[in-house]
Amino acid sequence: MRVPLGVLDQSPVISGHSPAEAIAETISLARLAEELGYHRYWLAEHHGIAALADPCPEILVSRVASATSRMRVGTGGVLLPYYTPLKIAEQFRMLEALFPGRIDLGIGRAPGGDPRTTLALLDGEYEGAEHLPQQVQDLIGFLDRSLPAGHPFAGVKAQPAGDTSPEVWLLGSSDYGGALAAQLGLRFAFAHFISAHAGGAVARAYRDHYRPSARELQPRSLVCAFVICAKTRAEAERLAVSIDLRRLHMAKGIDAPVPTLEEAKAYRYSLQERAYIEQQRARLVLGDPGEVREKLLELKEKFAADELMVITITGDYESRRTSYRLVAEAFA
Repeated sequence: MRVPLGVLDQSPVISGHSPAEAIAETISLARLAEELGYHRYWLAEHHGIAALADPCPEILVSRVASATSRMRVGTGGVLLPYYTPLKIAEQFRMLEALFPGRIDLGIGRAPGGDPRTTLALLDGEYEGAEHLPQQVQDLIGFLDRSLPAGHPFAGVKAQPAGDTSPEVWLLGSSDYGGALAAQLGLRFAFAHFISAHAGGAVARAYRDHYRPSARELQPRSLVCAFVICAKTRAEAERLAVSIDLRRLHMAKGIDAPVPTLEEAKAYRYSLQERAYIEQQRARLVLGDPGEVREKLLELKEKFAADELMVITITGDYESRRTSYRLVAEAFA
């Protein structure tokens, strides 16, 4: 592909299907993505959410990488505030040993679940993400054996050692992630599917203030967009009703699987609810292949991004696969 494309997969659980089926669909979609020429395949971490099946992407990365042979595979991302930097470094050094030159470590800071689940994950002592900058620096130090001599853990070795190391990306949907990636000299991925406004300014600021590092001499960025692509715009509009209702569920705190097309079409919106989902459409790239390609290229230019990444969720797995196939063909 002339423009590198990636997939972000949240392993959605569609109504009427089990979480195990959602994970099986992730493996199937990853194989298809590699056949279609996608460059990266990232897996997201979420906890205690009925619509999303993957709480431990570092495990699923291994399965997806085993099912493919060329495509880079990684996390989008590991929620670092939940873990110790050394343990994440060990996990990803192991993945790199198993699949050298193919592993991406994307790092996020969002809770990825409700407040009670967040507290349960940390045994009741969640301190937020205020320590993230130090955690990221320690993680890089463990990965690359570059902790400074005065560091309390200098000399601690993250095994298995090797000649290659995972690519490290910082994920963000605000100026915080971009500023931190620029300060630390790391790759940056912006989540347009979470925040549709002001992202271009964040991406440009990342490049303007980038500090070269031993890992990355030049800035490198991607933008991830929510996409529903179909053969016609009318069909894409028809499919979008499932994600419309899913987003309304999220806003109202309703923990349910992704609605099917039939369930979404049967829902009766109030005027206030209809206004809300229309507002959320700014986070969605929708249309036929030509229209989607044009919109994605506009995003790439706006964000000065090196790569594009696509996340697609619909009310059935087949139309999700079709959307990814049409996008790939549009960029072939």
